[in-house]
Amino acid sequence: MRWILLCCTFAIAVCMVNAAAWKSRSVSDLDAKMGKEAKTFLGNMPAGLQGRQTDAVLQAIEGNNMPLNDVRSSRNSHPELPTGVTAKTVAPDMRLYYPSAMLTDGGKRPLLIYLHGGGWTFGSIWSCARFCSDLVAYSGCMVLALDYRLAPEHPYPAGLEDCIKAWKYAHDNAESWGADPGRISFGGDSSGGNLALAAAMKLNAGDSAKVHSLVVFYPVTKAFCDGSSSWNEFGYGYGLDSSLMEAFNKAYLHNGSEAEDMFVSVGCAPDEALLSLPPVLMINAGKDILRDQGREFAGRLSRLGKEICHVEFPGAVHLFITVEGQPSARAEAVRLAGDFML
Repeated sequence: MRWILLCCTFAIAVCMVNAAAWKSRSVSDLDAKMGKEAKTFLGNMPAGLQGRQTDAVLQAIEGNNMPLNDVRSSRNSHPELPTGVTAKTVAPDMRLYYPSAMLTDGGKRPLLIYLHGGGWTFGSIWSCARFCSDLVAYSGCMVLALDYRLAPEHPYPAGLEDCIKAWKYAHDNAESWGADPGRISFGGDSSGGNLALAAAMKLNAGDSAKVHSLVVFYPVTKAFCDGSSSWNEFGYGYGLDSSLMEAFNKAYLHNGSEAEDMFVSVGCAPDEALLSLPPVLMINAGKDILRDQGREFAGRLSRLGKEICHVEFPGAVHLFITVEGQPSARAEAVRLAGDFML
């Protein structure tokens, strides 16, 4: 098996089922397909796109938001819902996706609060809409997408505060939506994965209802240049340039917060804080500057005896969840996340 299942100390039955499914589907062929799609995806990426995004973020930090607002608008399309999925706005900054069958079956379903990526500076409730609706279509769970406040206008901790508020709102309203208040999880990709981890760590350390689980894709665990092999090898031309990531970090910390703050860089959290985390599914891209952050974080959780399943797609690059162009990686991520949620 060429895919990397880095560590699995939880849900052994689930992992065994997933492993059998990978074997039966010829994982090596699927990995090769992911690698081919990633190469095409990168080849089709507009020349200079990430450089322009980097400049837009840096200009916004200096007070000129026009270029960044243009980037935000370009990623704000409204995709159609798949058959069998319904969505509604339940708050000005929240959109709920659920199976249309809920109108008749009356079941209580698991709920995933999903946090989009975009370096804490762009992305929106719409940029993750395809993933949210496809996860509902596959698994029958419910997904609540959140439009958290963006940096640099609203640097840390604004976005994290919005996630905490969304959790409390979801918990208070879960039963009226048809969700199970005891099975509310956080999910997110990239910076959204960072927020999901930080929010769960903060919530589960308190006296409130606990986050049930985490589903994160290539999350930021250190909001600074980590000097890792993946950071150096994939720092240019692989879907997330290191210069853009550094601009994201600068925007998120625009109020002078420390990058090593454990709720900014969850990978810097002490062991006792990580012990509060619920079961985690983490899926990483093998050709991504954030790959080694994911490996290190998953390894720490495993050594602490936490329930962690870490899967790596060797041929994939960053962005496969919310940007079209890597359909095989995205479809497999939906499948794994859906199975984990159930």
